[in-house]
Amino acid sequence: MVEFVRVEKTYDGETNVVRNLDLSIHRGEFLTLLGPSGSGKTTTLMMLAGFEEPTGGDIRLRGNSLQRVPPYKRNMGVVFQNYALFPHKSVAENVAYPLLQRRLSRAEVRQRTLQALKMVELDHLAERRPRQLSGGQQQRVALARALVFEPELVLMDEPLGALDKKLREQMQIEIKHLHEALGMTVVYVTHDQSEALTMSDRVAVFNDGVVRQIGEPRTIYEFPENSFVANFIGENNNLDGAVETVNGAACTVRLDTGEQIEARAVNIDGAGARTSLSVRPERLHLGAAAASLANRLTLEVAEIIYGGDHSMVRLKRPSGADMMARVVAAEAEGLRLGEQLEVGWDNGHCRALDPL
Repeated sequence: MVEFVRVEKTYDGETNVVRNLDLSIHRGEFLTLLGPSGSGKTTTLMMLAGFEEPTGGDIRLRGNSLQRVPPYKRNMGVVFQNYALFPHKSVAENVAYPLLQRRLSRAEVRQRTLQALKMVELDHLAERRPRQLSGGQQQRVALARALVFEPELVLMDEPLGALDKKLREQMQIEIKHLHEALGMTVVYVTHDQSEALTMSDRVAVFNDGVVRQIGEPRTIYEFPENSFVANFIGENNNLDGAVETVNGAACTVRLDTGEQIEARAVNIDGAGARTSLSVRPERLHLGAAAASLANRLTLEVAEIIYGGDHSMVRLKRPSGADMMARVVAAEAEGLRLGEQLEVGWDNGHCRALDPL
C-alpha cells in the first residue's frame, strides 16, 4: 500500500535523520515504528503524513508518488500524543470537523459523527468539552476524529504517552481491537517496546535513521539479528568474547572470562572475530534444572527482585557483567543471597551477534 523508496531526510544539510530508507507497508496491517528518541521514526511518520518533505527518494501510496500532494489530500487520519483537540468545541464538534472540511451534508455529518463516537463508546459524552474528559476519553475522541472520514491510513505518533500505565495498557487493547474490526491500515510510532510487541502485526526497529530489523513481534524478540535490537527489545544478557569455531549455523565462543560457550551463529565475521552473545533472562535455568544444558556457569546470587508473579535474580560473575534470570516467584523463594549455584541455558537460545 505504501512504499518508502531510498528516502532520506536532513534538516541541516549535513546529518541525515533518516538514511536511505526502503520500507513497505501492507494494506490492513498494524505496523509500529519503534526506536529511541532521535532514531528517525517520528520523522518517517511526518513525511508520510505530509508534514515534512523528504530530502531525497520518494514515498508512494498505491504506486503513486506523494510528492507535491498536500497533507489534506492524502486521506490519512493522524492522532498525536497531545490529542490536538479544539478546547472550545464539544466532543461531537471535534469529531465532525474533518467531515465539515470535506463539505459533507449536515445529515451525513451527524450520522457519521454519532457512529464514530459509538465506536469508541463516547456517544453519551457528545456535548462535553475536552477539558471535562479524562485523558483516556480525550484519546478516544482523537481516535474517533481520525477514523470518522474513513481514511486509507491511520497514523499515530506516541498517542498513549501521556496516559498512566493501567490506562495505557487498556487503550493498547482497544486500539488493536478497533484495527481488527475495521480492517484499517495503521502506522504507529512509539519508543515503548512492550507497546510495540502487544499491538503490532510487524515492528520496524529504528536506530540512527536506519531500520535495523523488521518483522513480527515474536521474531523481533526471540530472533534479534543484531546487538542493538537484542538490547533495545526487552531485557537481555550480554556475554563478550571471541569466536573460536564456526560449523554452519552453530559456533563456539571463548568468553573474555575464559569459559567456552556454544551458540547460534547469527551475525558474526567468522573464527577469531569479536562477538556479543545474547541470552534472554527467562531462558536461564538455575540449580538442578541447569545440569543437563550445554552452557553452564557457576555464579553467585547477588540480588532477588520480587515482581509479583515472577522474580528477577541478579547473578554475580567473578569478572565481566552480571547476569539476570527471570524465574517464577516460587522458585526464587528457595534461593539465598551469596549462595553459589549453577546457571545454564540451551545453545539454541544463545545468539552470537555483532560486538557491542
